[in-house]
Amino acid sequence: MTPVELGYAAAWRLIRTLPRPAAAALFRVGADRAHRRGAASVRRLAANLRRVVGPDLPAAEFDQLTRDAVRSYARYWMEMFRLPSLSRQQRLAGFHLAGGEMLAANVAAGRGSVVALPHAGNWDAAGAWVAANDWPLTTVAERLRPEGVYNRFVAVRQRLGMEIIPATGGPRPPFDVLLDRLDAGHVVPLLADRDLSARGVEVSFFGGRTRMPAGPALLALRTGAPLYVTTMWFEPDRAHGALDGPVPLPDPSVGPLDVRVRLLTQQIADRLAVGIARHPQDWHMMQRLWLDERPDPDRDRSGSAATGPG
Repeated sequence: MTPVELGYAAAWRLIRTLPRPAAAALFRVGADRAHRRGAASVRRLAANLRRVVGPDLPAAEFDQLTRDAVRSYARYWMEMFRLPSLSRQQRLAGFHLAGGEMLAANVAAGRGSVVALPHAGNWDAAGAWVAANDWPLTTVAERLRPEGVYNRFVAVRQRLGMEIIPATGGPRPPFDVLLDRLDAGHVVPLLADRDLSARGVEVSFFGGRTRMPAGPALLALRTGAPLYVTTMWFEPDRAHGALDGPVPLPDPSVGPLDVRVRLLTQQIADRLAVGIARHPQDWHMMQRLWLDERPDPDRDRSGSAATGPG
């Protein structure tokens, strides 16, 4: 087992044994230390946040926003490490989804739902909440290195009731599996604010050009499943989310499938931007996102926020 794997294994064993206030204080200290050091991931996060809030926010306020964002990311990890030890009732109480009745109605009708998520708040708490409601959930996970870390994340999420499909290396293409699951009435949440394939759809996002994955739009167009965009954030009491949608699907008369995918992905980007702008401190984007930015090897090789579903 590599040192990285040992570190994750120790965190999952130890953090859940601490009282929540003690664990929260420990992670906040670590977050503040990373912020003061100006770690590579923190510098990238700050650059992304500046795109969101614009150039006019005073330096002191922007520094506070960046510190709050690092603390938010640390809170995500603290809660993620504690999730496996929570009871079903605790998982239900630990997350609130405004608009969740739309998912409940779809599940009751046997209708699948596509949910586009940002890297914000606690997407694992959201998935655990869906599963704790006994709603079938299937999502895709990026293969991490080392493989042992990926396997541990998958095992934790599976124990929480989620079906996890590898983005690469699985027995079937993930898109085909998701089509089947939507036909079977599953909830399919997908992280949608960052393209991992370099083959994504180019969109306008906070005044710049970036690429976002085509999967959510393509799945909705292929199946007719309702498509929702979710805002995610933290409150002191628990993690929160709010469903926006269903997003209107472009009519076939507007053009071929690739044109409709681009139009719908831009709608997703616009709705994600609204939610991120409301809660910028809870957006955990620590990778280069905009196409007009030159790669920074020191910043962009830092740890990925994409260890969550999607």
